[in-house]
Amino acid sequence: MPAAAKAKKPTSAKTDLSTRLLAWYDIHRRVLPWRAPKGKRADPYRVWLSEIMLQQTTVQAVGNYYRKFLSLWPDVTALANAKQDDVLAAWAGLGYYARARNLHAAAKLVAFEMGGKFPATAEDLRALPGVGGYTSAAIAAIAYDEKQAAMDANAERVIARAFAVDTPMPKAKVELHRLCSALVPDRAGDFAQALMDLGSAICTPKRPACGNCPWTDDCEAKKRGIQEQLPIKAPKMARPLKRGAAFVALDRSGAVLLVKRPDKGLLASMLEPPLGPWSEDFPSSAKALKQAPFQAAWKKRPGIVRHGFTHFELETEVYVAELSKRPGFKGNWVAADRLREVALPTVMRKIVEHGLDTGGPLFAEGVLRKPRA
Repeated sequence: MPAAAKAKKPTSAKTDLSTRLLAWYDIHRRVLPWRAPKGKRADPYRVWLSEIMLQQTTVQAVGNYYRKFLSLWPDVTALANAKQDDVLAAWAGLGYYARARNLHAAAKLVAFEMGGKFPATAEDLRALPGVGGYTSAAIAAIAYDEKQAAMDANAERVIARAFAVDTPMPKAKVELHRLCSALVPDRAGDFAQALMDLGSAICTPKRPACGNCPWTDDCEAKKRGIQEQLPIKAPKMARPLKRGAAFVALDRSGAVLLVKRPDKGLLASMLEPPLGPWSEDFPSSAKALKQAPFQAAWKKRPGIVRHGFTHFELETEVYVAELSKRPGFKGNWVAADRLREVALPTVMRKIVEHGLDTGGPLFAEGVLRKPRA
């Protein structure tokens, strides 16, 4: 009799999940400007830069900023030698500006104290300003294939559904990380990016395309018909509303007066038109004029500008003055055609745009809304 065929080593369920996900990723992986081509080692600088930009920001919003940064500062030493004001100006409009300041500080640390080489482990990467648990795991996995579970919102959603984790967020994060860590294979970087792609393209927050998912037969949430209910989010806290006045001054050439914010706190080191204090109510016109940076023929524009911050919402009335002569007031006069080039955050872009009454051509993100009752 012929010798009995050698029995195959059984494949564990966890290994099978990872294998199927990587096979799906090899076919369907997204082409992203910061993602290394298949079979190529990722550049730690590019991975780090993209991961910092992607914190609390969508892939769609990051693409052009990422390309701009690479064109200006192609490596970590170039970024370290840049002026902070230039970095903030290139970042303007992307939001969460502490990321830009931390980015610059981390570049200096890597370039001048680490010999230009990024740390190669998640633990050591946490020493860099602006690099926390998720970001360090993502960089270590993608750049160095360290077996780390990189849990962004996409990955958390995929894992919560695959294992039907019904613990509300953010309490569920520890359990989701544990479950994902057990799945990470040798191709840790590809696995991390595969989870991100699966969550982005298939396992979406609403109406997930379960029929196209490589895990559809094993997904516990799908078996129970609760995939769209997971992960369970904690109820949102109501954000307080603050109101105030802004003052857009124009000289004879149409240049706009901007001042620099303090080096610490909200929108630190960014530019803005002069502002009054923020409080629960709009100041009366008489009170607003007392808040103006100098005496001038200030006229209030109709309507308001509204902007949402992480912890509060802001509504601003805008006063405009056209000056025949620049006053003796410390600030920067910026030509209208250069406003895109300076470190003007989105909320201040909205205010300036409303003050100039441009109707939108200066800044695409400028939005005018009615006051909230």
